[in-house]
Amino acid sequence: MPLGPKPIVQFSPTSRVVVIGQAPGRITHESGFAFDDKSGYRLAEWLGVSFETLHDPARFAIVSMGFCYPGKASGGDKPPRPECAPTWHERIWKLLPEDRLTLLVGTYAQRAYLPVTKGWSMRERIVNYREFLPAFFPLPHPSWRSTLFMRDNPWFGQEVLPELQKQVRARI
Repeated sequence: MPLGPKPIVQFSPTSRVVVIGQAPGRITHESGFAFDDKSGYRLAEWLGVSFETLHDPARFAIVSMGFCYPGKASGGDKPPRPECAPTWHERIWKLLPEDRLTLLVGTYAQRAYLPVTKGWSMRERIVNYREFLPAFFPLPHPSWRSTLFMRDNPWFGQEVLPELQKQVRARI
């Protein structure tokens, strides 16, 4: 970890929506505040909540596959460190409500929590999101790259986001 360990996580015993992302980015590492960048604003918009509500641990848990910034690689950040999720996720899940909705943001989270979809593309998982409800809801990462995904897949904004917002509202 080029910037040293600095785990970024938020949750409380009342968090009924869990966001599992890849790993904190450099900006998040510096601020110590999960999704503290443009992707956080886009995620809040997708969820139909304010940026402040997204960061309310009484409502939202934000837990990544890797808890610390992994450093840069060509074309983006390095993958999350493999020991983080197996070491910490189960411990955190035991503290959360059982009727929670877990948002699987990006490929790393989707592969870990939807193993039956091995070999599927992220697009295929998102198209088939209903198969994973009421426990899981796969999403692309809300980075600038999702602009291309949304342009190429207009059904995401027309069909998926309204259902996502409905599911979130039902829990918060």
